[in-house]
Amino acid sequence: MSLNVAVTGANGYTGRFVAGELLRQGHAVRNLTAHPNRPSGLPRMSVHPLDFADAGSLDKALAGADALVNTYWVRLPPDGHTYDEAVRNTERLATAARRAGVRRIVHVSVARAGDSELPYYRGKARAEDAVRASGVPAAIVRPAVLFGGGDVLINNIAWVLRHLPVFGVPGDGRYPVQPVHVEDHAALIAGLVVSDDVGIHDSLGPERYTFEELVRMVRWGIGSHALVLRMPPLLAQLGASGMGLLLRDALMTPSELDALMDGLLATDAAPTGTTSLAQWLRSERGEVGRHYASDAKRHVPSTAAS
Repeated sequence: MSLNVAVTGANGYTGRFVAGELLRQGHAVRNLTAHPNRPSGLPRMSVHPLDFADAGSLDKALAGADALVNTYWVRLPPDGHTYDEAVRNTERLATAARRAGVRRIVHVSVARAGDSELPYYRGKARAEDAVRASGVPAAIVRPAVLFGGGDVLINNIAWVLRHLPVFGVPGDGRYPVQPVHVEDHAALIAGLVVSDDVGIHDSLGPERYTFEELVRMVRWGIGSHALVLRMPPLLAQLGASGMGLLLRDALMTPSELDALMDGLLATDAAPTGTTSLAQWLRSERGEVGRHYASDAKRHVPSTAAS
């Protein structure tokens, strides 16, 4: 059954993989985006503005859609925007979906949402509540950490290992990480679009590592000779902040370091993905970390034609 699916941020990192999988399955996809002139590489999509302040514009963008996949959020609240505002925008979007007659929402959240008082996680949990309160049947997808396609964690760990002689592991490095390939994540979301499931689904890969194990595996996978050393978390954060200033990006924020060391990048749920990070590294060793993946640049509007 072919559906008309609206995807927020279908020219962004997660969104473009979700949109690509939906198109591959024969669905019609419309891109709801704040950057309508940014090319997506998926020419079969229609493009609609994502303007949270204009209810009429949201209604028009969602009119005729069978389902909505919401990938919208902010990693680092830019230009005065806050997590509170992101929650309100999510509520506006879900309410507009109800008005437009959208029959289903698949909302992308984060693993362990609600298990932490960190502002990012607390905001994610509130956004989930806002989607459920809309009255539109909704499935929630909670990824732990994504890899592949130029992700900002695994790729940039590899980038640092390629460019610096030392990689600092904060603390004892024993906190867990369970990365899922972005294509497996997209397949999970696409499957939920056509189901009646209204549950919460952790999006997890088949392998679980300690952070130090992951870093050492990436080091081995790309053939780096950098030293991997444990160091006090504050020193590791200062190093990441300094690199971020040079790169004009946030390599890792203090809040993200807290989440990592609190073990929030893994859960006890069964894996949903099948792609092995170790095997993927062997096949992608020449490319992973070759270029730095800037999260800041992903959120700069493009003037190129779509």
